[in-house]
Amino acid sequence: METSVLFASIASDLGQMARDTALTFGLDLPHFIAQCISFGIVAFALYKFAYQPILTVLEERRERIAESLRNAEQIKQELARAEAQAKEILAQAGVQAGKLVEEARQAAARLREQETQKAIAAAEDIIAKAREAAAQDHARMLAELKREIGRLVVQTTVTVTGKVLTPEDQRRLAEETARQLATR
Repeated sequence: METSVLFASIASDLGQMARDTALTFGLDLPHFIAQCISFGIVAFALYKFAYQPILTVLEERRERIAESLRNAEQIKQELARAEAQAKEILAQAGVQAGKLVEEARQAAARLREQETQKAIAAAEDIIAKAREAAAQDHARMLAELKREIGRLVVQTTVTVTGKVLTPEDQRRLAEETARQLATR
């Protein structure tokens, strides 16, 4: 029971203190109530005509920002996809370029081999013709040499023997000399 008396005493003291404070500051209850009603009307008008439209604009802006963020994320994913495709295309182009370079190298090697074979065949042909020409020149020179030696033998025989040889003797001596030269 003592607590209720204590609370009643405290409430009474607080009430007196509020009255003294109201008188000190010049609180007039009818004016205070009128000001509270005026404040409520102004607060309602501000809420209805200023605060709600601002909240609506802010909500629309929040939605646009969220949509922009979703669009940005979607664009980011599309960009990543496009970059991956570009890398894949570049990799494929690199592989194709490598294949083309290798094919070009192989074609160049084949062409070089063909040209080398042609050059070798041409060189062998030239060498064969040169050998054939050399053999013909050698045979012609041997024939001329045999004739000249035969003529020299006949002339030397005529000079040494002092007799004139008949064309038959000259032919026979030339043939014998040619046979002897051929065996050596």
